[in-house]
Amino acid sequence: MAKNHGPQVKDDDQYEALRDKGYSKQKSARIANSEGAEKRGGKSDKYEERTKKELYDEAKKVGIEGRSSMSKGELVKALRSN
Repeated sequence: MAKNHGPQVKDDDQYEALRDKGYSKQKSARIANSEGAEKRGGKSDKYEERTKKELYDEAKKVGIEGRSSMSKGELVKALRSN
């Protein structure tokens, strides 16, 4: 049974599974708290299979600073650590 992470985390099981996969606390909580998250996922292309523009757009969506000067590899790394 998953640990209770308090009222700030709605789905403790999903939160712990994401943390076990190496996601940050912030990203794990954001995903676990999103509505319908348990029904989504696993359908997007791997970052390496996306174009630099697609990665840039995703980085912009999540608010990664300095994205305009990043290479494709740097965008992948930044998105994974966000």
